[in-house]
Parts: sequence; structure tokens; C-alpha cells
Amino acid sequence: MTTVILVVMCVVVGALELYAGKQSKDQANAFTRRIEQLNEQVTKQNNVLVTVGEQLTAELSRVKQDVLPALDDRLRHSSGQVDELAARVHEADDHLRTQAARLQDLEQQRVTLAALRRKLAEVEASVRAVTGAGAEAVEGKVDAALDRLAELERGGAEILVLQRTLTRTLEAVEDVVAELLRFTEGRLDDTVAAALTGRPYAPAAALTQSPAADAGVTATGRLWTRDEQLQDILTDLYERCVRANRLDVRFRTVEGTEGPATGSAERYRYFLGGQDAEDLAGAFSALLISTGADLPRNGPASGAGRRGLARVEPGLPSGVTPSRPPEDEAALKALLRALFESAGAVAQIGPLMAVRTRDELLCAVLTAPQSLELESDEVFWDPATATVRLRGLPSHQLWDLTAWAATS
Repeated sequence: MTTVILVVMCVVVGALELYAGKQSKDQANAFTRRIEQLNEQVTKQNNVLVTVGEQLTAELSRVKQDVLPALDDRLRHSSGQVDELAARVHEADDHLRTQAARLQDLEQQRVTLAALRRKLAEVEASVRAVTGAGAEAVEGKVDAALDRLAELERGGAEILVLQRTLTRTLEAVEDVVAELLRFTEGRLDDTVAAALTGRPYAPAAALTQSPAADAGVTATGRLWTRDEQLQDILTDLYERCVRANRLDVRFRTVEGTEGPATGSAERYRYFLGGQDAEDLAGAFSALLISTGADLPRNGPASGAGRRGLARVEPGLPSGVTPSRPPEDEAALKALLRALFESAGAVAQIGPLMAVRTRDELLCAVLTAPQSLELESDEVFWDPATATVRLRGLPSHQLWDLTAWAATS
């Protein structure tokens, strides 16, 4: 029995060993197959990695050959631009500092210029009171003003609105100084001519409130307009009218804007010579009164009368208009038309006074007492007040040119 059990056990053990061996062989075969599959996958991945490595190598080579040199050039160019920009920033900073210093200098020059203008006002007052023997003192003051002006010019003016304002002011001062010099030179020329011809030189008989009493100045003039855009045009037409009436501008001054006249436009004061006030009154009356065709006085003309300035030249039949108006008539017409285009203006040439308000244009020929009265009351610069005063004049001295200017 025991033998049988042993034999059975041996058979079982052998069967188990055979099964275990078979299982081990199957496992070994499966492991081998798995190893082979893994080997194939590793080979494929290795091939893929080799391909990717070759592509990366080629791309890296291209980057080294093309991209990196371009990046280096761009970096160098950008560095140069940064350096240039930094240099420009430094230059701008230096320029700003320079301009700030110039602005401070110009402010100092403005203060100096204000003092110079006050000095020139004193010179003007001295010129009014000077006689022939005092011409050298006036010339000395003018030389001092020219020296101050030369110092201002050496300083320079180069900054925005302050520069332009200073330049215009300097030009106005130069004009005043030049006109004062011409006036003084005229006085000296008269004195030299009197010495050479042996005829005594007659200075002013007496000093009065008007500069017309001074030698060489026979009439005064004024010009002001509320419209700054018309200032230059009116100035040119005014001086052309002065020359057309055989007058010379001895000198011109610019007065302040304080007073009844409002606005920022400059107020010009003229000192004229060449004709007496009485002769000027007759000449202007002849311009305003036409032969056979008077201007409408103090209102519209009656009937179908002619509205305008007209003067029949000597030698022409009555009613025949010359082909070309005389120079003084054309100049006066041009000045009056320009005054009419303004919203407010005053123009005076000796006894002639033209006033433009927003509603009307009046023209009058004043006598010497009337001119002195208006000047004493300081109504020359106020168109509204001047119009009221002119309306009180006799009808033969006043002309309402509103209708004429509107239709001409």
C-alpha cells in the first residue's frame, strides 16, 4: 500500500513537474516575444529620435547661419538708436536750458524797453519845447536812445510770442527815433540854410500846447481803428493821403490805449509839415464840395442828386468828369472807404477829421479853435463822443458820408 502511494505521489510529482516545465516554457516564450516587441518599439523610437535629431541639427545650423547674425545686427542697430536717442535727449535738455536763459534775458530786456519808452516820451516832450538853439540837446537824447536800442539789439530776441512782441515794439521805437532824427535834421538844415543865405531863421514865436507851434510842424494828425486787421491798411492809406496833399510826416508817435478808446489797436499821433492849417482847410473843403454836385450834408441827398466826392478840374466844362481823379482826391476817397469798412475808427489830417462808428461815417473840416477845443476835451480817440460833438458843428463844415460809402 505504501508502495502504491509512493508511486502515485511520484506520478503526481512528475505530472506537476511536467506542467511546471510547460508553464515555464510558455512563460519564457511569452517573455521572449515581449522582449522582441519591446526591442522593435525601441528600434522604431530610436529611428524616430534619429530623424528628429537630424531635423533639430539642421534647424540649429540654419538658426546659427541666418537668425543669429540678423539678431546680432538688429541688436547693434538698436543699441546705436538708443545711444542716438540719448544724445538727442541731452541736446533737447541743453536747448531748453538755453531757451530758459534767453527768456530770462528777454524779460530783462522788456523791463529795459519800458524804461526806454518812458525816456522817449520825455524826449518827445523836450522836442515840443525846444527852440533852434536847443537842437543839440535833443540830438544828444536821441543818440542816448539809439545807444540803448543798439544794446537791446545785441541782446537778441528769439522766443515765441515774447520775441514777436519785442520785435514789433523795437520796430515802433526805431520808427519814432528815425522820425525824430529826420525832424531834427530838418531843423538843422533850416538853420544851415539861413546861415548860408544870410536870412535870419525864425523859430517858433511862442510855445503853445500844440506841437504845430514848433518850427517845421504845421499840423497834427491822428489815426486809430478798433479793427486790428485793418491797422496796417489804414496806416498805409492815411500816409498816402498825407503825401497826396503835399504834407510831410515830421515824426510819428504811438500813444497808449488808456482812455475812452477801447481795444488793443495802437493809436498813432502824427506831426505834419509842409502846408499851413488854413491852406489845408481850403484844400479839404474843395475835395468835399464838388462843383455843382455837393455832398449830402447831415443826411441823405434830396432828389436824384449824386452821392459822392467829386471835384471839377480847372479847364473842364461843368458836368464833365475827368478820366482819372486827381491824386489827392483818389487818396482821400480810398482812406474814407477803408474807414467805412471798420467797426470804429478816427482819422485826422490837420483840420480834416473823419469818424467812423458802427452806424455812420462823418467828415468835418474844423477851424483852429474847434480843433483845440476837441483836443482839450480828449474826444479825438472816442468815435461815439466825437460824432456827437461833430453833429453840433455848422452844416457847411460837416458831411455825412454813410450813404456815399455804402453805395460806392
